[in-house]
This record gives sequence, C-alpha cells and structure tokens, in this order.
Amino acid sequence: MSIADNKKAFHDYFIEERFEAGLVLEGWEVKAIRAGRTQLKEAYVVLKGEEVYVIGMHVSPLPTASTHVKPDPTRSRKLLLHANEISKLIGLVERAGYTLVPLNLHYTRGRIKLEIGLAKGKKQFDKRETEKQRDWEREKARLMRDRV
Repeated sequence: MSIADNKKAFHDYFIEERFEAGLVLEGWEVKAIRAGRTQLKEAYVVLKGEEVYVIGMHVSPLPTASTHVKPDPTRSRKLLLHANEISKLIGLVERAGYTLVPLNLHYTRGRIKLEIGLAKGKKQFDKRETEKQRDWEREKARLMRDRV
C-alpha cells in the first residue's frame, strides 16, 4: 500500500534497479506518515561512508505531537539496507555515475519502507520523447474508445 510517490523521479531519471529500505524514524514521524503528511518531491539519497541517508524528505508534524520533542520536518533519516546491497550501491554510484533517488514510501507487513531507485539522469530530449510517447498513448486510447 503506497503512502507517497515521487513522480518527478520517473520524469527526470531512467530507473535501472530498485531497492526496498527500512527507515529509522522517531515516534512522531511514524504517526505523521500514517496520517499521510509526507512528501518525497525534493528528496534525494546520499551515501555517507558505509551508511545510506535520505535527505529532504518532508514529514509535517501533527499538531498533537508531544510537547517535549522539537520536530524537524526535513531531517536526514538513515536507511536500513543489507551490507551487500550497500556495497553494491557504493560501487555503482561512485564508479559508474549512477544516482540514488527515492521512488515511493509504502507499507510492507505493517512497516514503513522506502523504495529507492538506482538511476541515470535523462537529457532534455529524452524527457520530451517520453512526453510525446505518453501523449500518443493517451491519444491512441481516446481513438480506440471513440471507435467502439
């Protein structure tokens, strides 16, 4: 079940491989995410040493957040991956020129997970080509519907 999607990632990048990662969250963040108060639009994933972090993921605190906690909506959140996945990502990002982008936030067996994608950036003409293809598919569906 999806919580939030990053549609901009599919517009800006070719997604080559996907990974599912757990998140290290605080209590107020879990409550806010379950209430649907999160956004992935400006988020990105970075590697710091042997650890993976998502930066810029906005989680709006609920007004009923506890009084002793000072919520930071855009703090860096650590991602939980297996060691062999992290070493693979480090190799591809540092040597092969790939980028890590968050794709969607979802539930897996009651846990909040973040799907990250190993991506290559699109050039401007690639973006235009994708848009033309989508418009043609939409027009084709419209023509088939009108014909029937």
